[in-house]
Amino acid sequence: MKGRQILVVDDEPKMRRVLEIMLQKMGHRVLAAGNGVEALALFQANSVDLVITDLRMPEMDGIELLAALRAQASDVPVMVITAHGTIETAVAAMKHGACDYILRPFDIDVVELAVDRVLNGAAVAQQNAFLRQEIERGWDAFVGTSEPMRAVYELIQRVGPSKASVLITGETGTGKELAARALHHASPRRDKLFVPINCAAIPADILESELFGYEKGAFTGAVKERVGKFELADGGTIFLDELTEMPLPLQAKLLRVLQENTIERLGGNRVIELDLRVIAATNRDPLESVREGTLREDLYYRVNVFSIELPPLRARTEDIAGLVEHFIAKHGHSTAATRLTPRALERLRDYDWPGNVRELENMVERALILSGGGTLDEQHFLLNPRAADNKPRPAAAPAESQKATPPLNQAVEDLEARLIDEALAQAEGNKAKAAALLDISERTLWYKLKKYRPEQS
Repeated sequence: MKGRQILVVDDEPKMRRVLEIMLQKMGHRVLAAGNGVEALALFQANSVDLVITDLRMPEMDGIELLAALRAQASDVPVMVITAHGTIETAVAAMKHGACDYILRPFDIDVVELAVDRVLNGAAVAQQNAFLRQEIERGWDAFVGTSEPMRAVYELIQRVGPSKASVLITGETGTGKELAARALHHASPRRDKLFVPINCAAIPADILESELFGYEKGAFTGAVKERVGKFELADGGTIFLDELTEMPLPLQAKLLRVLQENTIERLGGNRVIELDLRVIAATNRDPLESVREGTLREDLYYRVNVFSIELPPLRARTEDIAGLVEHFIAKHGHSTAATRLTPRALERLRDYDWPGNVRELENMVERALILSGGGTLDEQHFLLNPRAADNKPRPAAAPAESQKATPPLNQAVEDLEARLIDEALAQAEGNKAKAAALLDISERTLWYKLKKYRPEQS
């Protein structure tokens, strides 16, 4: 375990010195205070991972210090070491959130073990909270046995065990995050955290604090310290989705992190060493983004040690039947009772799938509702006119053939407006969910609503 910063609070200088020497030998950094008032001042000015406090002290005792820390909404672990222990004081300390209670005189080995246990427990609790969010969000494995997908699997198996940075490219909805997770699970880091962050979904002024974390008081509203995604991913993998959407000033800071393997929290000056693997993804052509100036060239070469391009669904239509069956089961229906007709499968294979696998899942979910969970036929799939239909079409009537072709910009705007309406309907009016379905930021959705549907904005 890497060294942490520990605040020791005791009115006896000799006891403070004993604890300080012991903790420094364990590799930790130590702050020392003679009473609760001094301790609170040090706590507010520094990043603290553990507080070790005596109970009986002048001005502010240990119980009052515990209460003050919890009143600040701080969840920092607190150990109590005292020579004046009673059942009443032990109960009071535990009620105020103390995680351990040790009587003096004590054995140094006992305290060292307790410190390790408390710090490890705090790290596990932090990781478990993150993992609970991941489980609630849910995610699925790849489905498909087509030649393009077998090529992707082979690349993942080759590069997964290494520490090399990987750049994943592919259209929206092709499964870039699934590929990143597969790389993580194929690596020696599989037992550590996989931490994803969507650079396009988080406002630019918040993204930096999400990545690097911040100290208490770093800015208005920072009432307690926060661990950033990079620090959370230490020992594991961080996945930067839509890297080309990251603001250029932040790209420069990211490059420095990747070069030095260290970060500093916002508002802090403590250098935090990291051991992590970076996987990035984009649905844009990264070299085109470099030419346009939206992606730093040096950052591109830093993350593009190895690249994986995911095929669009139209390039692996033989996987559609298996994907449909997978999504039928995922949405709680029996694959034995709910089947796809040959005609429906033919129509799905003829479609060009601009939204790729994500669009297919949404379409299957809608078809299950329309069909009542029975046989899925072609009328249950509302394919948009932009589908690439290989079937011959009847010749247009003379009156229709003479209709003027609408301007391209107008056609694009009409299509955007219709897709936004469909996403909002599917999300039952929830704009954040609709933006996720469209794979755009919520801010972009608000802009387009104001443009196309001002009454909804």
